[in-house]
Amino acid sequence: MRDRLASVDALRGLTVAAMLLVNDPGDWGHLFAPLQHAVWHGCTPTDLVFPFFLFLVGVSLSLSLGPRVEAGADAVALRRSVLVRALRIVLLGLLLHAVAHWLLDTRAFRPMGVLQRIGLCFAAGGMLVIHTKPRTQWAMFLALLVGYTLAMAWGGPLTKEGNLASRIDGALLGRFAYEFDAVTGRGHEPEGLLSTLPAIATTLLGVRAGDWLRRGRLRAIVGAAVAALAAGVLASLVVPLNKQLWTSSFVLWTGGWALAALAVAHVAIDRRGAPAIGRRFGVNAIAAYAGSWLMACLLAAWGWQGPIYAHGFAWMTPLAGPQLPSLAYALAFVGVWWAIVALLDQRRIHIKI
Repeated sequence: MRDRLASVDALRGLTVAAMLLVNDPGDWGHLFAPLQHAVWHGCTPTDLVFPFFLFLVGVSLSLSLGPRVEAGADAVALRRSVLVRALRIVLLGLLLHAVAHWLLDTRAFRPMGVLQRIGLCFAAGGMLVIHTKPRTQWAMFLALLVGYTLAMAWGGPLTKEGNLASRIDGALLGRFAYEFDAVTGRGHEPEGLLSTLPAIATTLLGVRAGDWLRRGRLRAIVGAAVAALAAGVLASLVVPLNKQLWTSSFVLWTGGWALAALAVAHVAIDRRGAPAIGRRFGVNAIAAYAGSWLMACLLAAWGWQGPIYAHGFAWMTPLAGPQLPSLAYALAFVGVWWAIVALLDQRRIHIKI
């Protein structure tokens, strides 16, 4: 099977489009409930977006590296390629946060974030594809989930202030964490250090799904989806679903939905020839995310976002309430970037970070 499938590009692209949709509303104070993250415990549709992307990172690693590893490619060269790309993703994340801090933010510079976590998971997933067998990968997946769960249970209550991951982030990152209370010295980082470990497990689940996809084992993907969803429900009775802590139940629950989405996309697009909606976003995924981040920062810094929203969208409020214009702005923002990535794809410009 080819190392690039239209279904994977399409699903990745739809995931990035969803990222832009939930990250760029017209009014943060008025959002429809499905477009909000869970405040703490729980899982909304918005909470599925980031784990879907990390899952697809694993799928792509398996599709691109797996055949080369089996063909006996030089492991040193493969390792260097993975680590260099991972470093570029991390550095891009740091650059975007530096820009946001310079243009907008009164808080301290934030070293952790979405791209930084993607880069770390990319590096870990790539190393495991290159150097380990499926059995070892499954063992690592289970070890990450069980070890993280035991550590969090040992470390205290799963409250924002008291959980082990937040205490570690507060101690190591201090005022550079996403949230930090100078009085108590407590911090919280939703893309923190310890919680990156179960995020690697999400990527590993994608690695295994990518290997099944490459070998045409659709039933294995579907079976794993059902098993992961059931396990996620059962695990949530003990460990709550929580995106900010990336709990083991969250890994299983969101992984199950990601496996199911991959199976549906593969059958519909690769096997039955349905349009690969989202593919153009998918082949420029990181570039679209970074570009949209910069656009949002500039619109806010230049004072344009408010007038655009007020004159272009807020007129709907008396007719339909405040949530609809906020969503309409987000959809327009996604539409602008859909046009940009479509133009790039037409010109065969695929920006690789």
